[in-house]
Amino acid sequence: MTRTIPHFISGSLHTPDSGRFGEVYDPSTGRVQARVPLASAGEVRWAIDAAERAQPAWAATNPQKRARVLMRFLELVNREMDDLARLLSSEHGKTLDDARGDIQRGLEVIEFAIGAPHLLKGEYSTGAGAGIDVYSMRQPLGVVAGITPFNFPAMIPLWKAGPALAAGNAFILKPSERDPSVPVRLAELFAEAGLPAGVFTVVHGDQEAVDAILTDERIHAIGFVGSTPIAGHIYTSATAHGKRAQCFGGAKNHMIVMPDADLDQVADALVGAGYGSAGERCMAISVAVPVGEATADALAAKLIERVGALTVGPSSVPGFDYGPLISRQAVERVEQAIQQGIDDGATLLLDGRGISVAEHEEGFYLGPTLFDHVSTDMALYREEIFGPVLVIARASDYEEALALASDHEFGNGVAIFTRDGGIARDFTARVDVGMVGVNVPIPVPIAYFTFGGWKRSGFGDLNQHGADAFRFYTKTKTVTSRWPAGATGASFVIPTMD
Repeated sequence: MTRTIPHFISGSLHTPDSGRFGEVYDPSTGRVQARVPLASAGEVRWAIDAAERAQPAWAATNPQKRARVLMRFLELVNREMDDLARLLSSEHGKTLDDARGDIQRGLEVIEFAIGAPHLLKGEYSTGAGAGIDVYSMRQPLGVVAGITPFNFPAMIPLWKAGPALAAGNAFILKPSERDPSVPVRLAELFAEAGLPAGVFTVVHGDQEAVDAILTDERIHAIGFVGSTPIAGHIYTSATAHGKRAQCFGGAKNHMIVMPDADLDQVADALVGAGYGSAGERCMAISVAVPVGEATADALAAKLIERVGALTVGPSSVPGFDYGPLISRQAVERVEQAIQQGIDDGATLLLDGRGISVAEHEEGFYLGPTLFDHVSTDMALYREEIFGPVLVIARASDYEEALALASDHEFGNGVAIFTRDGGIARDFTARVDVGMVGVNVPIPVPIAYFTFGGWKRSGFGDLNQHGADAFRFYTKTKTVTSRWPAGATGASFVIPTMD
């Protein structure tokens, strides 16, 4: 019998009662391995009830004790790292090493959030006026929620939950229904670490569950990561219901390659950044922009050699460069994008369609694909492919390359490879993109800086992790205090600090 993945509500596993289920596949084999419940609006409300009851006591727990729970959680996750990686890999399809990286990047934000006692400190001004002191304090919002994508089933939930919990909120997670087991296991480990029942909740679901989260007035903030159309919808709907919202969408990340760059280093960086995790990363480099025809010709030759040598296979078997995509629909969508690129006149250098993996013929595999001579009017350039497809868009000079990255509707990440410090400095100052790498192919900021793209890659004023996360999950209260020696009489003038 196919196993059922439970919800985690009020501190324990919960058998669903909605009667609706989705299927969870093993992408390596193409077979269904589990079913996931799709929560009803009533189940979501029940989860919010539990979170609302639990949050005040958690908020009243001092920040140092909350941090100790996160410290214990870190220990437990590290203890189970290999098992978690296998579980993650079996549902997502990324390699075991990549799955460990997914978990580790999430833990780095938990490590940062352990500094909550310092990060939650307010400000204090003594003697701001005659006998007047002014100070501020950061307080939790209450119940908050995260709606997270399939491509990082550990990292992004932990990016959202870690700072929210450390700040004293109760957190409700609606993970992707495609790979939901790891979030449930993380919830169990939070409980084992000492997190009170109801403070961290996992509710699976589809649009019915999302709509219940968006419209319930007891949820005060929502964090989302996914496609741009849905990010825009979540942001608009959440803010219309009076919630804070932090929503991140699609990407089309460019790598500018200057003529002075080390092309062997560039080619290796592009292969890893473009094809790692089958290209299912919001920070994947999907557009290489070599400057000058000589640079472009030399880079294309190096890429053909390296990309053509990549190996694809089941995620459970060590040694492959990347595994399957998340679903058969994902493979079909990427194959359609490849055909559209051919029809639009791009030069197909390597075609990954039709790949077959021995003994895993029904798996969701797509080989590495490489295009050259891609122009800005092509869908291949404009749209996020989210698969193992890298395109070369040639630029005649630096200014044209800078404009390509800056003018794209997405402004998530960008990189430049060069030996020229002046060019690099100019590029970082002028490019209209939120995260920039200099000789770094995937410019994901470390946990104590913030992560977030611009334009149609991000909706909202505050980014993920870093100090912005604590600003997002708290509200500031400012107190003006005076202890007069005696009655001074009524004043009808607006207070000043004179």
